[in-house]
Amino acid sequence: MATDRNRLPRPRKRFGQHFLQDTATIRRIVESIQVEDCAPVVEIGPGRGALTTLLAEQCSQLHLIEIDRDLIKLLAERYASNATVTVHRGDALKFDYARLAQKAGSKLVVVGNLPYNISSPLLVLLLSHLDVIREMVFMVQREIATRLTAGPGSGNYGRLTVTVGRSCRVKPLFEVGPEAFYPAPKVHSSVIQFSPRRVPLGPVVQPRLFESVVRDAFAQRRKTLRNALKRYQAEPVFTKLGIDPQLRAERLSIEQFAELAAALEN
Repeated sequence: MATDRNRLPRPRKRFGQHFLQDTATIRRIVESIQVEDCAPVVEIGPGRGALTTLLAEQCSQLHLIEIDRDLIKLLAERYASNATVTVHRGDALKFDYARLAQKAGSKLVVVGNLPYNISSPLLVLLLSHLDVIREMVFMVQREIATRLTAGPGSGNYGRLTVTVGRSCRVKPLFEVGPEAFYPAPKVHSSVIQFSPRRVPLGPVVQPRLFESVVRDAFAQRRKTLRNALKRYQAEPVFTKLGIDPQLRAERLSIEQFAELAAALEN
């Protein structure tokens, strides 16, 4: 086994690479993805192709986004004769998902074992492309999963919870131990399904304003809403909505944040 690994590109710390190798976990992830209707599937960070092999058997269109040049070479050679697989060299944080969906003529299914160092920014980025995304299934660090699925009042409930939860239904599927990866990380992981909501929670509000209010509210968690949102002159809005300005941000529901932002906008 060591000999086989030496023939493959080694994991790079700067890309946060931990290659999935457990067969049972790989199969469970692929089985959780709805790929029956020929929707184009995008795999972010395919690495050595652990998930790719099974996905390629089921998908009529499979697009791989990889930044590591050695892995790109490996994948390009492996799938050179497979017309359904396209390898894209590039950064998932800069990729044009809307253009790919337009070219494919269908919404995307996005999947991946996400490097821990880009999980949060990538999720936030993909929120701006939900009009071209049908479903997302990601492996993330368990800590991130805990934050994504937390409820109001929890210490894990925060900016990421509110930002993602307003636009997506977030469903934890199963947990994965360090032994499923090479090299084994020091943390546990979780596989989560994200289903875009037909309509975001709460009233209509400009996305930038909503994101700004949520960011500022959680910027210093010990501050009350009155102090955290002082620059918005929000006192009349707190009164109108019946929100206690002495509360901290983690006490508000996603809908209340949307109501607060919408009232400030108006």
